[in-house]
Amino acid sequence: MQMTEISFAGATPIDGYGPGFFRVAGEVMEGPILVTVQSARGWGGFEDTKPLLDLAQEVDVIFIGTGAEVAHIPADLRHALEEANVGVETMSSPAACRTYNVLLSEGRRVAVAALPV
Repeated sequence: MQMTEISFAGATPIDGYGPGFFRVAGEVMEGPILVTVQSARGWGGFEDTKPLLDLAQEVDVIFIGTGAEVAHIPADLRHALEEANVGVETMSSPAACRTYNVLLSEGRRVAVAALPV
């Protein structure tokens, strides 16, 4: 089998995660995170909608990682993002990180907001 190394061309990949933390572009970040092509920062969780809505012109979809297991996000959060024409995909945080990295490597306009496992 031939392996192909993924290139992120200066973007911000998620390198790993563990109990209570994520490793983003080589740096450990504790707690919930919001990662875009350009940057990574802490995120206040489902109630912290403003930074997600601020991405409306920058991204086509936000992957929302709900922790170790898949869970529903609050209906008002989903509705606010859909009203702003931002696609929302909810999945476990490990799946959200992997999906974000794959689409990031393809040059897609994506972000991930994830709760730690």
